[in-house]
Amino acid sequence: MSVGIRHDDLRKRNRALVISAVRRAGQPSRTEIARKTGLSHSTISAISADLLAEGVLAEARGGEAPTLKRGRPQVAIGLAPEAAAVIAVVLSLNSLTATLFDYSGKVIAEDHLRLQTLTIGRNELTAETKAIVCRLMRHSGTAGRRVLRIVMAVQGITDSAARAMLWSPITSHGDIPFADLLEEATGIPVTVENDCSMIVVALRWRDPERYRDDFIAILLSHGIGMGLMLRGELFTGTHSSGGEFGHMIHQPEGALCRCGRRGCVEAYAGSYAIWRHVRQGDDNAPPAADIDDAEMQALAVAARQGEGIERAAFRRAGRAIGYGLGNLFALIDPAPVAVVGQGASAFDLIEPALREAIAQTAGGQHSGSITFATEPNEIPLIREGCAMRALTFVDDELFAPGLTLKPAAGKDVA
Repeated sequence: MSVGIRHDDLRKRNRALVISAVRRAGQPSRTEIARKTGLSHSTISAISADLLAEGVLAEARGGEAPTLKRGRPQVAIGLAPEAAAVIAVVLSLNSLTATLFDYSGKVIAEDHLRLQTLTIGRNELTAETKAIVCRLMRHSGTAGRRVLRIVMAVQGITDSAARAMLWSPITSHGDIPFADLLEEATGIPVTVENDCSMIVVALRWRDPERYRDDFIAILLSHGIGMGLMLRGELFTGTHSSGGEFGHMIHQPEGALCRCGRRGCVEAYAGSYAIWRHVRQGDDNAPPAADIDDAEMQALAVAARQGEGIERAAFRRAGRAIGYGLGNLFALIDPAPVAVVGQGASAFDLIEPALREAIAQTAGGQHSGSITFATEPNEIPLIREGCAMRALTFVDDELFAPGLTLKPAAGKDVA
């Protein structure tokens, strides 16, 4: 019995390696897969034949993989787009987006709604979320693809079991069990993730050389968020999604934050905090509900023109982020940082004070080696992270074990 179990585990592992290699490479040859996985050519041939027969993989149109060697041409294989579909849902400030992806990761369809998330009722918010997913489910059924996984990203704190949104600054409603609600409506397994965690997942797939085992994504937007990869694993707390960098205390009893507490990093570095410092000059003023991107760009232009309150506001933001990062580096050691979101376009104004602050902390002993990269648009990253989270679940938990799936998945959502 034990030998059989070990054999099944090895088979699952090898199938997972092959599927992962194909997903990363796009349309590799069997020889390339063998080189990337370390598996023998005979093992690759047997596994790829099974996956082709099951409809998980497909020989690439056009037929031949690039090669410089003489002899029989190498036939490229890729992920079969029609093998499955997944849905990525992103809930952020005043915005709800759902995207349908095929198994190869290509976008099939997308739906977007503008919602007044700060004022919308709880029932209306959950109804709109279910409706936008069900519309894509119907589209997938028309296209003949099975939706096998849904991943939802929310701006805020989620539970560690990835089932619910516990709290979010974009709505007054908390403890919303989005996974249960969507599963009941669709019959498809659902997870609910923090948006910054999904940014980290996407970055690792986009640039695995830079973003490998340990790295950080800092979201500079209306609020401040963080996603963290440690030793190749996405960091989450034991009770919640964790990583609430924006709500670490920078100045005790300091500026008023959206969360209702005082002195948070976000209360000095979020878009509303920079705008408040420049336009109102009062750290006790209630945080603005939303700041137009054009308004923030105008503040950045003014800051670049010379010393003044605008430049001072960005400098203050840099110090708050820098001290926070320096304290974090004292715990985990320096790591590559991706600065993501609208605030990344003004990183030139933030970085000098940020680096000065890091250098003053225990975590900044090697601050000169800390590297930053910027990604001004977070939404594609969040969406891509959700898709990859869903697709790799299908890879590892459904197709790698060779589970037999029914011809159609999910409830009737007509």
